[in-house]
Amino acid sequence: MTQPREKGHQAALNKAHQELSKLDPYKAAFKAGCDLQSDEQGRQCSVRFLGQDYAVTFPKITVRTAAGKESDPATRLIILHYLIHADGTPPADHWISFRELPDGLVYYPAFQGRTSQRLTREYGMDARAFSAAAEALGGEKLTFGDASYMFRALPRIRMAVILYVGDEEFGPRVNVLFDAAASHYLPIEDLAVLGGMLASKLIEAGGQ
Repeated sequence: MTQPREKGHQAALNKAHQELSKLDPYKAAFKAGCDLQSDEQGRQCSVRFLGQDYAVTFPKITVRTAAGKESDPATRLIILHYLIHADGTPPADHWISFRELPDGLVYYPAFQGRTSQRLTREYGMDARAFSAAAEALGGEKLTFGDASYMFRALPRIRMAVILYVGDEEFGPRVNVLFDAAASHYLPIEDLAVLGGMLASKLIEAGGQ
């Protein structure tokens, strides 16, 4: 039996396929900061997502890993929405919290549960383990807190994860921030999901 979440994913994917197929692939790739190549089979856009390379094909829309395997529905949806919504706005080069994004307050409690709270439980007292996991995931070191890293989640979406280790006076916390231009590339619902995906990958990297 098809589960409700699977039905929801499929409906969203069908809509995204239709929307992307109506766009000029050259313009979509350019605005998203992605490379586009053409051959006799059609066109292929290369998208780097959370440290892995994916290929989006046109005119028949598919999203596959570098090894040719079809991506999971959540990853596929984020990548398709990224190509659909990208408007070419350059990075703002300053960080803002999720709740400062348009409509971010509505999703902020859920976002915190998916990201900061999970990462605080995992790494709140262990900056060394956090740093090892962040570097394994390709994070670029920043100078905030007790340990912090920048991640290029998508070609034009940058995220920062900052750890403040707990002590006798204050409890530990992890902040997850976005470059202020992030809303030009994904709707707020997808940015919330993206934060959770990054948190999951950081936790997985720590267990390896």
